Amino acid sequence: MGAKLLILFVTLRNMKKILLYISVSLVVISCGRPSKQTVEKNPFITDVMLKTTPVKDQGHSQLCWAYAMLATIETNHLMMGDSVNLSTDYIARMMLTDASTRYYLSKGKNTISMRGMGSLLIHLMQNYGIVPFDSYNAKEPANYNVICRKIMQATKSVNNLTTLNQKVNDVLDEEIGYMPAKYVHMLGAEYTPQEFAHSVCRDDEYVNVTSFKHHVMGESFILETPDNIMNDKFLNVPIEALMTMITKSLVNGKAVCWEGDVSEPGFSFSEGVAETNHQTVTQDLRQQEFESRQTTDDHVMELIGLAHDKNGKKYFIAKNSWGTSNRFKGYMYLSYNYVKLKTIAVFLSQD
Repeated sequence: MGAKLLILFVTLRNMKKILLYISVSLVVISCGRPSKQTVEKNPFITDVMLKTTPVKDQGHSQLCWAYAMLATIETNHLMMGDSVNLSTDYIARMMLTDASTRYYLSKGKNTISMRGMGSLLIHLMQNYGIVPFDSYNAKEPANYNVICRKIMQATKSVNNLTTLNQKVNDVLDEEIGYMPAKYVHMLGAEYTPQEFAHSVCRDDEYVNVTSFKHHVMGESFILETPDNIMNDKFLNVPIEALMTMITKSLVNGKAVCWEGDVSEPGFSFSEGVAETNHQTVTQDLRQQEFESRQTTDDHVMELIGLAHDKNGKKYFIAKNSWGTSNRFKGYMYLSYNYVKLKTIAVFLSQD
């Protein structure tokens, strides 16, 4: 009997220790200072990295083309020593104002959409100018899908353009914010938005380039993608030449606006990489995947650098516009062959 009591006492004592250990562990886990976590080292070695403005978040919008093209313009000025950060929301507002008129007058046949290509941004800047990011930006990423629906709804209750413009402006003021002052002030100078746009981007500063076999190489043609709403022409060059142009541009301190396919299994935003299983990429393979619609025009990003891994495999560093919640704080590493296969078009500085 005495031995049984002794065993029971020892067991209870051990149970108290176990409960005490569990209790302390829970306190440490729930409200104590977390233990230092090991941050995975970046497996890529940077060869070229251009300056850029902070990563932005396009939110619920299809404005990647505007974010990427503006980022390209910003980088090219930063590399020259200029401080430039431009407003995507201003461009979106001007685009929606124009689209609402066309939608109303066409009785809904010209639908309102925020899709486009990098070259569309240049057209919009030429027509409406641009303002700095600090002059006009929504506090939270605007939901442009909702805004488009509200504008289309507004057209149903008007019978003239004056009333339409007022209703559209009310929607845009509420959803994005009130328009900035009439003039842009920069470094002690005063500009209209159009004058400011011309100071940061010449009309002929960027060239559109692509690489597909169904048109003559060395000539320009209207690229047959749904987002080419302005029917812009693209210089058609062999893919090897295009890859050389991209690489040389980055080496020379000029960013590249890249438009291509991101719906592939090898593209992972969370992991921050894009890979392809194809070891060799040819002009014929590019054409085959484009014609079979395996390569689609999905997304636009800014290319700002070059890198390689420990095995010497080459990558392009891209600045995305999906926020900073991925492995590389919003940046992506696109393998050389991924870019070679999945590029729809690029927009390069002619300088």
